[in-house]
Amino acid sequence: MKPNTTRQKISLLAIGTLAAVGGALWVSQTASGSDNGTAVSAGLVLPEMDSAMGRKLFASKGCAVCHSINGIGGDDAPALDAQTMDGPMNPFEFAARMWRGAEAMVYMQREELGDVIELDGAELAAIIAFAHDPEEQAKYSEADWPQPIADLISGAHAEAEGENAHSSSD
Repeated sequence: MKPNTTRQKISLLAIGTLAAVGGALWVSQTASGSDNGTAVSAGLVLPEMDSAMGRKLFASKGCAVCHSINGIGGDDAPALDAQTMDGPMNPFEFAARMWRGAEAMVYMQREELGDVIELDGAELAAIIAFAHDPEEQAKYSEADWPQPIADLISGAHAEAEGENAHSSSD
């Protein structure tokens, strides 16, 4: 029986996502020996929730190709505007929602970006913080996008406009 390599890769991505979230909680030491994050119980820390770093990662990792913030970005996936987020939200609930959409996200990332976005626990924590911070989101603009991401988004928008023009002329 031939294995379904796409399903296996999606399963591995899902396991990797959980491992990244779990890894973010595992006590880690910097080169100087200090904890990265806030201890919440024996052997567990929560990473710093750095929304400014999350804004940079949201743009540079390619999240903006499919998701938008305040109407800036893609429209293939749900908008992540802070005012639409449940508040206060447990960051694990946000990760759980990502998990439920993992199969579609992996497919879209491969289609749009050519590969799957790699995030470690601290990066995921920063993106979650950005998704819930209206002040940091107010600073977000197309200027945050690296050129390859800007090219992907502008190409997707042009393609969508072309499809809309074609369907309205039918």
